[in-house]
This record gives sequence, structure tokens and C-alpha cells, in this order.
Amino acid sequence: MQELEMLQNERISLERLEKSLADLEGFALLENLKPEDTEMLHKEYEEAQKAISEWEFKTLLGGPYDAKSALLCVRSGAGGVDAQDWAEMLLRMYLRYAQEQGWKTRLLDESRGSEAGIKSATIEIAGVYAYGYLHGEAGIHRLVRLSPFNAKSLRQTSFASVEVMPVIDDAEVVVIRPDELRIDTYRSSGAGGQSVNTTDSAVRVTHIPTGIVVTCQNERSQLQNKEEAIQILRSKIVARQIEEQEAEKRKLRGEVKSAEWGNQIRSYVLHPYTLVKDHRTNTETSDASKVLDGNLGAFIEAELRHLHSR
Repeated sequence: MQELEMLQNERISLERLEKSLADLEGFALLENLKPEDTEMLHKEYEEAQKAISEWEFKTLLGGPYDAKSALLCVRSGAGGVDAQDWAEMLLRMYLRYAQEQGWKTRLLDESRGSEAGIKSATIEIAGVYAYGYLHGEAGIHRLVRLSPFNAKSLRQTSFASVEVMPVIDDAEVVVIRPDELRIDTYRSSGAGGQSVNTTDSAVRVTHIPTGIVVTCQNERSQLQNKEEAIQILRSKIVARQIEEQEAEKRKLRGEVKSAEWGNQIRSYVLHPYTLVKDHRTNTETSDASKVLDGNLGAFIEAELRHLHSR
């Protein structure tokens, strides 16, 4: 039903564009247009140009999972408390971006830092093409700023990693046998009511063949957390398959890229100057606060066009 709704909306949008272009063509053939008609014609033309550009951009989203919702996981890296705070800043940035796109978000798992920020968090971003837009955000993100957690306010470099996976609803895509799973339960942490904090409702699922570990503690019910964790596990297995395919393509192209902190995909510099730069496409802006508030459109589009060109 979701796929049907998506296709119906695309058809309506395309028919509206076709009608607009036909009207423009008819207007262009008229003679002795009044100034107000000419102004309206220019306005319609600009709107049609924008719509065509949006349709052109959608051609970049042709992957098998691009139209699906996304699971996004943020983990703090090197940098101590600053890195945990940076991970929470990144999480907020993606939540704001999802809100601007009209997507729904839901927190699935969160491990908070002892002093500030988060050690890790996983959110579900439900919306058409959420994975297609966001999968290029996966990688290491680097922050340079004056540390708010240092008494001398020294400049601090912090790292956090972002993982993006498609939401896999069809169990036939990834078959997981019960004997391949090790399931542990433990007490949920953080706020969430007396039941959450005093019962072993949190679930840790380990996929023995791959070693992938998934935790979930957002729901009050242990059964619900288990179902959520297995769904995330399916997405992680698919994401690993996609990464293995991309690694093979890079190998065939002769590209060598080690998975180290020095290979960050984007840097966010807040001191001594402000600059956000993507190291893959060289897209940059000095308005770092706007980017951290969720204005990621330019970076996401540049990366999608970069991937498409390759």
C-alpha cells in the first residue's frame, strides 16, 4: 500500500507538470501579451523549471532500497566527553533534517554518556526515499571547536560515526534462523517510567554467523524490543551486503581506502573559523550553524550526484 501511494503521488505530480508545460507552450504562442500575463508566464516557467530539476534529481535515486525508510545510528568516537556531545549534536542535526523533509522519526535505542551527550543512538526515519537521500551520510564526521567541557576552553577535535541502513520489512529478503541468534535480556537504562527501569525489558540480539550485535530498549515490552532488534538486524545484514558490494567495486576501480578516523567524510570547524566541508565532493559552506540545524540539502545532493557519476 505504501508503494502504491508513492507511485500514485508520482503520477499525479508528473501529470501536473505535463499540464503546466502544455499551458506554457500555449501561452508562448500568443501575441500581444499584457504585462501581467508576461509576469505570470515567467512565474509559471520558473516553477516548471524547479519541478523538472526535482524530477531530474529523483533519477539519482534508482537503487533497490532507495525508496525505503532508513535506520540511522550515531556513535561517539575519539574525543571523550566532547565526542559524546558531538554525537548528540549530529543526532539532532539529522532529526531536524528529517523534520524539514516531512519524515517521521522514532528513537529505537539510546545509550547516554555519563557526563554529557550520547555514546550511541539509533533512530528510525520513516518516509519515502529516506534511505536514498541519507545513505551517503554514512561515515566519519569530524568536529573542531573550543571545548565547553575544558576549564581552559582549549580547541578540541572530536569524531563520531554515522551508519545508515534501509528498513527491511520483507522477511524473505533476509532469512534469519532462530539457531543463528543469541538473545540476552537486561535492565533498561535512562528515563522512561518505573516499569522500564525495573524490569529486564531491554534486549541484545547477536547474529552468530556475522557477529552483528543489536540492542533495543525503547519499548516497555521485552517482546516488542526483540521484534525491533531483529528488524534492525535484518537492515544491518543488508547494509553489510551493500558495503561488501561497494568494496568490491572500489577494488575493481583500484581505489584503496582504509577505515580509519583520518578518513572522515566531512569536517565541521567552529574555531578559529567556521566551515563545513565535505571531503568527497569539496562542497563547503561557512554557515556551520545552519548545517547543524539540519540544512543538509546541498551536501546530500552533491554526494548523490558524485555517486551517480561514478
